[in-house]
Amino acid sequence: MDAKELQAVKSRYGIVGNCEALNHALDIALQMARTEMSVLITGESGVGKEVLPRIIHDHSVRRQKKYFAINCGSIPEGTIDSELFGHEKGAFTGAIGEHEGYFGVANGGTLFLDEVGELPLSTQARLLRVLETGEYIRVGSNQVRQTDVRIVAATNVNFRTAIRDGKFREDLFFRLAGTNIKMPPLRERGEDIILLFKKFAMEIARKYQMPDYITLSPEAAEVMKRYKWPGNIRQLKNVTEQMSILLRDTRVVTPEILSEYEVWPTTEETGIALREAQTSGTGAHSYQTERQMLFQMINALHQEIAELRKQVERGAAHHHEVEPEYTPVHVEAVPVTHAPVANHAPLHEAVRPQADDFAQAEEYVEESLSIDDQEKRLIQKALERSHGRRKKAAEELHISERTLYRKIKEYGLEE
Repeated sequence: MDAKELQAVKSRYGIVGNCEALNHALDIALQMARTEMSVLITGESGVGKEVLPRIIHDHSVRRQKKYFAINCGSIPEGTIDSELFGHEKGAFTGAIGEHEGYFGVANGGTLFLDEVGELPLSTQARLLRVLETGEYIRVGSNQVRQTDVRIVAATNVNFRTAIRDGKFREDLFFRLAGTNIKMPPLRERGEDIILLFKKFAMEIARKYQMPDYITLSPEAAEVMKRYKWPGNIRQLKNVTEQMSILLRDTRVVTPEILSEYEVWPTTEETGIALREAQTSGTGAHSYQTERQMLFQMINALHQEIAELRKQVERGAAHHHEVEPEYTPVHVEAVPVTHAPVANHAPLHEAVRPQADDFAQAEEYVEESLSIDDQEKRLIQKALERSHGRRKKAAEELHISERTLYRKIKEYGLEE
């Protein structure tokens, strides 16, 4: 695909970025649009996987037919078969009439099954039959129906692990993955991060009729490019919107401002900055700088512990169900008290930490390592802010409703 055609696609669908991995994914999507093969899109939560199925449908021979995007993780297990394949009147309590189902309504068109890794095994068997023969049966019926639907699926689940643990059918995986397109995580997209930030900042300024949009200082831009972005594009947009609304005194974002929104350098980079602050040779030292650097290091360590815990849970998936997507865990920063230091104080006295510094840092580490408590508290706060509306709370936490229900039950948060 030439550069002109690629740019036209990006402009039409609001795609920003020029990294090689993104361009490759778009190129494969356009090539697959000309075929009838099933397509599986993989990538972390929040990377923008949902744009590729739309591109595939709009550039296929089915573009005049219907297109439906279905989030499989948000449909309760007890009703998902009915939603996908339909049901007969009286098939179950509450079935007061017939229901066509997506496979019936979308006949001739395209179905995008997002979070397909969340499907129950019984539904996976039904889906496999549709992919192989085009046949399906409504819930409560014995009549075989025919449909012609193209399937594009997306997931952030590791299928090798899911298949090994018996949570996903291997034969269905091979049927879905006629072609596998991988969307790159934001942390691997380099300068695209800055372009996306500018796009979001300008859109938010127009939305709220602000006189100007926020910009990044050169130092802040470097921090943005080195940050891990566990929530990917979704997280970047949320952070940009918060800063756009809350920054009043300045419209230039600095590394210090980014740290207030938990956008931190990596552990190694923070350690280098701390050593530079300690050996600057100015003869003066600021407790505030040292303590802020210490808390940054602890926060970065906390993120690594959360990721390690996630890997351990996946390895022990045969004992309990594993969280399928990344749940950002935020740590409340310990308030920093300003301890003025006289300019004439000797350097060895100026850098000597106070006893309460260690107490605060120790308390901070203890709180950071209590990941279950942090997760429980995050869920409680999300439910309070959403006034008990679980769907809204799940969206805020970037998890599926099914996962939220399980966590509420696990932590005993039922009303």
